[in-house]
Amino acid sequence: MPHKNENMAKKGLFDCTVVSNETLNHSYFMLRLQADGLPAMRPGQFVEVRIDHTPDAFLRRPISLHDVQAAEGIISLLIQRVGAGTQHLATLKPGDTVNVLLPLGNGFSLPENGDRRPRVLVGGGVGIAPLLYLGRTLAGQGVPVSFLLGFRSQREMLDLSAFEAVGSVYITTEDGSVGEKGFVTNHSLLQNGQPGFIQTCGPTPMMKAVAAYASAHGIPCEVSLENKMACGLGACLCCVTETQTGHKCVCSDGPVFNISELTWQI
Repeated sequence: MPHKNENMAKKGLFDCTVVSNETLNHSYFMLRLQADGLPAMRPGQFVEVRIDHTPDAFLRRPISLHDVQAAEGIISLLIQRVGAGTQHLATLKPGDTVNVLLPLGNGFSLPENGDRRPRVLVGGGVGIAPLLYLGRTLAGQGVPVSFLLGFRSQREMLDLSAFEAVGSVYITTEDGSVGEKGFVTNHSLLQNGQPGFIQTCGPTPMMKAVAAYASAHGIPCEVSLENKMACGLGACLCCVTETQTGHKCVCSDGPVFNISELTWQI
């Protein structure tokens, strides 16, 4: 289960300096930011980035932590261009300043009491973003990690060398242009074996299918929800989701939930 006291941990506003801003393909770019005195951050948490100098984006944008280099005070954000806010972030240059609120939300659960069950981290599209930091953290604790990543086609794929340095990488594409053809739940990795734990982020239909697979096989499973957010602090209530114990804010009670907490029909 996620550590539900995370949203009480130290958080703050930081003026971060752009270290690099790299275009990865037609849809994605990697924004790396640096600031001194950043607090500890857990895999699965996110940040809220202020969009300056544009009249088209007055709300902060919630973005998953893709990777963290704690010693250098650097965070990496894998971002998809989807609107005016992210389009503006794609134009930032090294040396520019970005105001960021972090860390927010509750992250993925990490092993306790010597638990070394192999974990499969399942991502779809931009949902792969929080899985690199999670995988790196798990591998550092001696947990075998496999990534199962789904894309529409080869054109949507990213350079996955950073994932390959952490664990085994398996790919599905809907058109079969790379890896196995079909959806992640059809992949032979899941069809031919059962992982000890599944953690996933991506489109809701994909996560529901993964949750159904996990439930049918009695496998613990966590999902990182991607509800639309505004404040990131649980005040505006625009990201509320239904759970077994009532409505909860995805930004402050999540974004990570164990599937047993949700009311999904799986």
